[in-house]
Amino acid sequence: MEDQIKDYLQYLTIERGLSLNTRVSYQRDLQHYYQFLQDRNISTWSAVDRFVVLDFLQKLKEDGLAAASITRMVSTLRRFHQFLRQERFVDHDPMQHIDSPKKNQKLPNTLSIEEVERLIETPDTTKTLGIRDRAILEVMYATGLRVSELIGLRLGNLHLAMGLIQTIGKGDKERIIPLGDYAIHWVERYLQESRPLLTKKHPDETFLFVNSHGTGLSRQGIWKNLKALVREAGITKTVTPHTLRHSFATHLLENGADLRTVQELLGHADISTTQIYTHITKKRMTDVYKEYFPRA
Repeated sequence: MEDQIKDYLQYLTIERGLSLNTRVSYQRDLQHYYQFLQDRNISTWSAVDRFVVLDFLQKLKEDGLAAASITRMVSTLRRFHQFLRQERFVDHDPMQHIDSPKKNQKLPNTLSIEEVERLIETPDTTKTLGIRDRAILEVMYATGLRVSELIGLRLGNLHLAMGLIQTIGKGDKERIIPLGDYAIHWVERYLQESRPLLTKKHPDETFLFVNSHGTGLSRQGIWKNLKALVREAGITKTVTPHTLRHSFATHLLENGADLRTVQELLGHADISTTQIYTHITKKRMTDVYKEYFPRA
């Protein structure tokens, strides 16, 4: 049974080209599943039927696993059992009549346009690191990049003359994103005034954004800086690097962008992931209506 799990993980790597993090997630889920089957003395995949899977999902629920995690597990098992049947390791699919549990859709936190502007203008741009932080915030809000994409940017990914930035997202998929005038201005200023000073000891460093030692920034570095800037800006909401990504998408939709364009800009494989932002804009519309319409 373990051999088929290894075959599947290899298939994800070679055929599907999934990222390391995604493969690790699949491996963890399948190892959990395999251990459950071993505890039930099930030694072949052919012996797994619908009721065995339901027992496993029930145990996850009893163990207190969140609905979102169980939904992910169902998705993992569905794809894995499809693979087993496709490769003729089995002649049936026990996931065929099993539905995913309904997941409570939690709307992500966003900042208003006024809050974003206040945050972006907080860094002290008379200082070397202040110019860098301003450029980082401008790029994050102008592109909706994930933190991993932001810290992975290299000098060669910039195409400032064309107003574009190039990034590699989930599943090693490349995308090209427009960069607004404000972001271009601050990136150019950072490249001219700050980065040469920061990279004196590491002149060959190719990462775009660097720390005070002149090497590539980490997730923790971005997070630590952002927390300090949010506090300094007097914003009381919980703000993470992903909040600027959510705000970018929400503000685009509020100003008339279509869902497909936002999907492409964010690098979502499935448009259903992008649709959550339509719920945010509807909620905001309701809140504005209640606040300002006299007979609401």
